[in-house]
Amino acid sequence: SKGLIPAGVIISFAASAPNEQTPGNLVLVCPHLQKISLEIFVSGGHKRLTNSFLDSVTLMDFLRNLFSRTLGLSPGEKVLDELSLEGVARYMQSGKCKSIICMVGAGISTSAGIPDFRSPGTGLYANLQKYNLPYPEAIFQIDYFKKHPEPFFALARELYPGQFKPTVCHYFIRMLKDKGLLRRCYSQNIDTLERVAGLQGEDLVEAHGTFHTSHCVSFFCRKEYTMEWMKEKIFSEDIPKCEACNNLVKPDIVFFGENLPARFFSAMKQDFPSCDLLIIMGTSLQVQPFASLVIPNSCPRLLINLEKTGQSDFASSLLGFGGGMDFDSDKAYRDVAQLSTCDDGCLALADLLGWKVTETKCTFTPAHTQSRSPPALLF
Repeated sequence: SKGLIPAGVIISFAASAPNEQTPGNLVLVCPHLQKISLEIFVSGGHKRLTNSFLDSVTLMDFLRNLFSRTLGLSPGEKVLDELSLEGVARYMQSGKCKSIICMVGAGISTSAGIPDFRSPGTGLYANLQKYNLPYPEAIFQIDYFKKHPEPFFALARELYPGQFKPTVCHYFIRMLKDKGLLRRCYSQNIDTLERVAGLQGEDLVEAHGTFHTSHCVSFFCRKEYTMEWMKEKIFSEDIPKCEACNNLVKPDIVFFGENLPARFFSAMKQDFPSCDLLIIMGTSLQVQPFASLVIPNSCPRLLINLEKTGQSDFASSLLGFGGGMDFDSDKAYRDVAQLSTCDDGCLALADLLGWKVTETKCTFTPAHTQSRSPPALLF
């Protein structure tokens, strides 16, 4: 499963098939298994399940019950009176919705002129041919960066923070903060537009890092550099090198192969148990562990995106865990999909709430840059 397994829960499978040992993770797809033993360690407790126990409780039922208890994946109370944007708006106005978490990806910044990653034809990964990469994702692979830093810094010049202005969606998130409803915004983006729109550091979890600081990549050095220092290097077309050890210096954005910031995990434990509404915007929910944030809790979830995403994967569906998004099944009880641009979805929700977000005329400038005046916020 791609979901997050909470600390203190370890599941180990031991399975035997005729004349060979079969890995435990194949129990779901290998009907010829003769014997299964399952050991569960929960918060120091230890129970061994024998075949006689499994005679009365199937393995699937046991796992379903286990994960429902430990991850909170069992169907919860239906909070929304209607699985629609109108139902979400009424819930937000009911007085019961006091702690909203936003999860956002590159799609909330496309109207600012910043490409997303995966859209066919227009996404970032579809337009990197000039960098002669072995594959598009290599530009954000830490091992490739250490050997070939030039493509990343060339791209950084095009997308560097400060060249773009926040969108309606960014300002809608700030409106949630100003209304006292925003618990936290978890962002995959590195464009810093949430900060430009008025969110402070405590309002944000920048899950994939930030350009605000940079560090030497050497484990033995790790000298820190400011955003201004890095900007000067990038726009002078110099490859940033550490003044102390001459190794590469990289902005503190998270590359593939690097760990997420510790704050991501600590804030997650604090925020999600008390979340009343999860608003997911502009993300494909394909990158882990960020995508797994949709699983904890049983609160209503609103997806504002061009297409539906985040549905249960095969393993989760087979076990009936129900942690993924469920918009259409007979069991759907908390998930709403608003299929539109993020700006249009936020405007529609704001209108239902009686909040007004108006935007002045946009002007365009070259080199992928769109200058956008800040929306006026009318409460």
